[in-house]
Amino acid sequence: MAKSLSNPVASLISVPFQYNYDEGFGPNGNGSRTTVNVQPVEPISIGKNWNLISRTIVPFITQDDVIPGTSQSGIGDIVQSFFFSPKEPTANGLIWGAGPAFLLPTATSSALGADQFAAGPTGVVLRQSGPWTYGALGNHLWDVGGGSTEINATFIQPFLSYTTPDAWSFTLNSESTYDWEADQWSVPLNFVVAKVVTIAGQPVSVGGGVRYWAESPTGAADDWAARLVVTFLFPK
Repeated sequence: MAKSLSNPVASLISVPFQYNYDEGFGPNGNGSRTTVNVQPVEPISIGKNWNLISRTIVPFITQDDVIPGTSQSGIGDIVQSFFFSPKEPTANGLIWGAGPAFLLPTATSSALGADQFAAGPTGVVLRQSGPWTYGALGNHLWDVGGGSTEINATFIQPFLSYTTPDAWSFTLNSESTYDWEADQWSVPLNFVVAKVVTIAGQPVSVGGGVRYWAESPTGAADDWAARLVVTFLFPK
């Protein structure tokens, strides 16, 4: 299960709760933001050879002084992705999936979301060899309809993970976004250590780590940040 967590299209139901704390927001760099992403992943069999993987990201956000002198708290925009993925790797060991991704304007405050529906393609490709998992996930979203925000953004998430026989995982990734409208990169580098344990018969992955913002737009998060993750696992 620890190794399956490194595979975004594994046949494993998981419900991660990902806590993120970032600083450096606003014109004076004094703003802070806490984001708890609830990220359920559910594989659905659609035949002998294929799965449909549903991946949802629901952000719960609390922020202070991102807009100077104000605070906001609520739900941000939901990202929903679907991956059509073969149940077995290819002959050369590649695991892949592809499908659509959607940005849903669910934010409870205009300060927490884009107020715009967006859609585009998403895909993932990876290989698992011994204790190693490496690959990349990505998507591109364009705004659809008449919202107030223009969206034209590419998300790229390369990842590298090492899993030990006793279910420790060491993961390095980046969750980079290029905003084609603003011509700007956001490049956070994440390192997380996690361990699969059993609590009252329930498999759970518990982990934490750090994030460093190698590149970010003016007024956005910068420097170092923290991440904690608790993932409930439901083997099929």
